Amino acid sequence: MKVRLRSAGLVVEVEAHGPWADLAREACAGQELAAGNDAARIDVSVRIAHHDSRPVSHGAALRPLTRGAWSDGSTVVMADACSSGLDLELSPQGDHLRVLATPRPTWRHHLLGLAAPDRRVLLNRAAVLQYPALWWAGVKGRVPLHTSAATVGDCALVFAGPGGVGKSTLLATVDAAGGVPLSDNLCVTDGRTVHGVLEPPRRDEGTGRRMPHGRREGTWSRLGESVEPTAIIVLRRGQQAEAAIHRISPEAAARELVGGTYSAGELRRYWTFAATAALGTGLGPVHPPVAAVCDDLAAGIPAFELHLPPTPSLGLRQVVDLLGRVGEQPREVWQS
Repeated sequence: MKVRLRSAGLVVEVEAHGPWADLAREACAGQELAAGNDAARIDVSVRIAHHDSRPVSHGAALRPLTRGAWSDGSTVVMADACSSGLDLELSPQGDHLRVLATPRPTWRHHLLGLAAPDRRVLLNRAAVLQYPALWWAGVKGRVPLHTSAATVGDCALVFAGPGGVGKSTLLATVDAAGGVPLSDNLCVTDGRTVHGVLEPPRRDEGTGRRMPHGRREGTWSRLGESVEPTAIIVLRRGQQAEAAIHRISPEAAARELVGGTYSAGELRRYWTFAATAALGTGLGPVHPPVAAVCDDLAAGIPAFELHLPPTPSLGLRQVVDLLGRVGEQPREVWQS
């Protein structure tokens, strides 16, 4: 069975069977692409093989890159990639990336599946869907961002801030605002255009799979693919009764984007993944230029800091209204 999706500005196709096909389809969150699209447009193809108990092959043609990873100069083999219980073989072929994933779980992975099934699912998704797409997007000049994004009218907004500050809660109001979501959690950018990384939205009132921090997953009724942002909004949670917003410098905005990306748990294993893939293939940066690209993004559009009240009560439409009021004020009043 083949499942196609758009993620990180790429078309990804997953060939899998049984529970692995279910995992891929669930990760699409209602945004699976229709079958029959031109195969030449596929950027990343992932095949999840049947379980194989044999150890990962690392014959004479493969040299060690680091513990648990080997390469022949073009193909990279990773054992237990991202602690997922999956061995990966990454094979770039021109503009196309082929990924072979072979499940080889140990008793530790089975125990994790029993004790924390949500964590096990997230690790599997990272290994076969998110990280290969993020890395291949990096080969094409994009870097990951731990941000949410949405459009409302003429506004294309990127939301930064620490985990738990309210990015997902704010994005949940996008339909009421007449807007279109782009991503609930992760994006990629080249410093100008932002592309969403596909994953299910997580809400306190969700009804799907249980996830960390008491949230549940849901599906998207619609989802945008990419935007050129018109503003960056850094979220803060305070004790004031009403929301307050003010302009911040490009340097402060870039610092928030970079810091939030590197501190995100969702990307904690990605940096090793990307470095290993780059070392073994000679493609893409060993370390993604996150700071430089965020500097470019923040230099081109205005940035704001939005202080939210303790209890979530603000919607995206109200945020757009606040942005309009700030923009009408004299420069010496709203810039900081």
